[in-house]
Amino acid sequence: MARNNLQISILGSTGSVGCSTLAVIDENPQYSVFALTAHKNARLLFEQCQKYTPVFAVIGVDAAAEFEVLVKESGLATKLLVGKSALVEVASSPDVDIVMAAIVGAAGLESTLAAASNGKRLLLANKESLVMTGDLLKQAATQSGAEILPIDSEHNAIFQCLPITGSSLQATDYNGIEKVVLTASGGPFLNTPLEQLASVTPEQACLHPKWSMGRKISVDSATMMNKGLEFIEACYLFDLEPSQVDVLIHPQSIVHSMVHYADGSVIAELANPDMRVPIAYGLAWPERIRSGAAVLDLAAQEPLQFSKPDLQRFPCLRLGMEAAAQRGSAPAVLNAANEVAVEAFLSGEIGFTEISLIIEAVRSKIPCEATPSLAIIQDLDRQARTLSKELILKEFCRGAGA
Repeated sequence: MARNNLQISILGSTGSVGCSTLAVIDENPQYSVFALTAHKNARLLFEQCQKYTPVFAVIGVDAAAEFEVLVKESGLATKLLVGKSALVEVASSPDVDIVMAAIVGAAGLESTLAAASNGKRLLLANKESLVMTGDLLKQAATQSGAEILPIDSEHNAIFQCLPITGSSLQATDYNGIEKVVLTASGGPFLNTPLEQLASVTPEQACLHPKWSMGRKISVDSATMMNKGLEFIEACYLFDLEPSQVDVLIHPQSIVHSMVHYADGSVIAELANPDMRVPIAYGLAWPERIRSGAAVLDLAAQEPLQFSKPDLQRFPCLRLGMEAAAQRGSAPAVLNAANEVAVEAFLSGEIGFTEISLIIEAVRSKIPCEATPSLAIIQDLDRQARTLSKELILKEFCRGAGA
């Protein structure tokens, strides 16, 4: 991967991870942008295309007309593609070397699988793809020769702390590893009295104390479902049992994760809370490039603190851990129910503490089963979403029955 003019498709370029990826590319001219994609932010996608002149831009159907007008008025040469099939096209193109999978949620599943199935270097920021498919994504990468490099700051930190013996995660030597520790900031409600959580607003939930993220991921951080999904992802990504994965609250977000070894050693990765750091590592691995992030000054930092998470305060973390232990369809059902519940919270239909209640109710009604194919996973995803919406409407929606 050391050659110049490496072509990259950024799936979800208008989101926080996508924008950070472009910022790293600004620092490193050896990377060229092949494709940029967005769901509905036509204006920002157009501005990105003006700056980076990708071959293709992909946008959702509802925003295509707006983007076409902007392109026509500017004379931009970038070719417009529309819809989900176009995401698969730019993720699997033979002209692409690297795919940044930064689409949030299940919407990024098919394009992420396409990249893995076509031998790309897959920078995996879309944790939901691995949560939903389990080993299917890794199998696709093994068969095609693709490299999966984790971009979530925690999994990227673990990756940096592991003894890599070959050209990918599949070549990692896990001998001597006792466990890995995922750190979590605790979000905006770490010290909020429990009785006040039911009345918190979407605006409060999206005010993360350390990271700048999209609204859905910010709510996941506030509930700690984000860490529950990362717990599942760590089990699949690093071939670990749930008993080998731990979570610690670390409000300063300086230590991003740690690996414990049999000899008593603990190796940790430290950096300022800036997504450009793991993105740069994923782009250049096994080399190092400039990320543009500020250098960490430990002497200027507040004392680093660590504590065990309170599962009464964060029931979504408990649900994620339980789904990791069950495997099969449990993670896919969990993810689908969470996506629907978070959307309902953000739109004011349900309260903050009802997110976990909806997820638990859906999981109790859909039996855990094996997921040997993508079709089965997608069917279970649809079932869980339908059931979640029904429960919200009938039992949880504010004003229901009025």
